[in-house]
Amino acid sequence: MKNILITGASGDIGSEIARKFASKDNRLILVYNNSKKKIDYLLDELMEKCEISSYKCDLTDDELISAMIEDIISKYKHIDCLINCAGVSQIKQIQDVTLDDYNFLFDNNVKSTILLTKYVSKHMISAKYGKIINISSIWGNVGASMESVYSATKGAINSFTLSLAKELGYSNITVNAICPGLIEGKMNSFLTDEEKKTLIDSTPLGRTGQGSDIANICEFLCSEKADFITGQIITVDGGLTL
Repeated sequence: MKNILITGASGDIGSEIARKFASKDNRLILVYNNSKKKIDYLLDELMEKCEISSYKCDLTDDELISAMIEDIISKYKHIDCLINCAGVSQIKQIQDVTLDDYNFLFDNNVKSTILLTKYVSKHMISAKYGKIINISSIWGNVGASMESVYSATKGAINSFTLSLAKELGYSNITVNAICPGLIEGKMNSFLTDEEKKTLIDSTPLGRTGQGSDIANICEFLCSEKADFITGQIITVDGGLTL
């Protein structure tokens, strides 16, 4: 049985990833911070399909992360797949960005991913096996107006992915990133109908993406079919950034 650790599991993409992995072959470990009701709903939905548990954790707190991973390892012995899906966004012109804004974005998007990966990878190295997937963004590749700091955090995640793939490959651990485009859900709810239409019209496939589109790639990257794939930044945006 594979143990799959998913952060940001209460979000639109994270919950779809959990649904994709819900099978008797997997044990799901869902991590959240504030959205307990959404996690409880997901647990109720999936508990008959797989073994599943949840942890509340502030992923910007080094000590809390360390304690959570040690508890998981003591209970389940190993973590086979880590999917770093937790993240936040913000729309602001650069001249309006405060130090608090900067810390908020980098703590939640970069620091959290690095710290969690640090503690999980230690056990993967011992096991000589592991799959790490970082959910990034197309804006980490091409940048977004009014989202310069957010884009910077996702660019950092892409670089972290490339470096870590080189570092951990000798321990039979693959590290890849997925860069979603316009995905239906709360994170893009700030867009007006006109703005959304403009983006869809600029997308060759002519539609928005779904959380399931990202979950499908996660499933592949965590499977044996992707054992020789590492250090890749995979764009899933319907062609928007072509």
